[in-house]
Amino acid sequence: MPGTTPRERAREQTLQDITRIGREHLAAVGAAALSLRAVARDLGVVSSAVYRYVKSRDELLTLLVVDGYNELGDEVEAAVASTENPRERFLALGRAVREWALREPARYGLLFGSPVPGYSAPGEQTTTPGTRVTRALVGIFVDAYATGKLAANVVTPIEDELAADLDGIRREIGFAIPDHLLARGVLVWSALFGAVNFEVFGQYGSDTFTTPAALFEHHLAVLAETAGLSVA
Repeated sequence: MPGTTPRERAREQTLQDITRIGREHLAAVGAAALSLRAVARDLGVVSSAVYRYVKSRDELLTLLVVDGYNELGDEVEAAVASTENPRERFLALGRAVREWALREPARYGLLFGSPVPGYSAPGEQTTTPGTRVTRALVGIFVDAYATGKLAANVVTPIEDELAADLDGIRREIGFAIPDHLLARGVLVWSALFGAVNFEVFGQYGSDTFTTPAALFEHHLAVLAETAGLSVA
């Protein structure tokens, strides 16, 4: 890369190699069984050489978490940018999440599956990449609301305690959107990932749905309607 020294480029390449091998081991043995010694062996170096770049299994997991979030974020943002229609942007986002999850089930499981025993992701490194998809989803809803393309025919009452939480979210994202629409957005967010989780982790069973893609498309259409994203 321009402006970097040979040593910096070599370090970056080594970290990329460690991450690549870590991804392969994650798929083969799972997150709990990751070993820096095994990574060093496949990298062709002694363990002490790897420890100069990644000091522990937890640091390796963090590398993989950030790498996964960023790759998913890249694909989602590219998909959303392919159209300007809010409903189509939402559908594109959902499809991108599902496609990446099915292609990378081990990495998806690391990000959205069961916690790894003994590991706690450092927020200062993972929060920004980890919220890229959520922010893309929020952007769709906010843009749709601002242009009059987000509506809900039924307004469900919001309790005071929930309203306070929603107000905190509203301040954090920096956009004005009514409580009932914001709450629906949270429902759609959790339901979208719930649908993906059920498919990736085999919760439907092996022979319940012969065309899971068709089921997911139906779910997306229902979620778009639930959020208030009109077809027109």
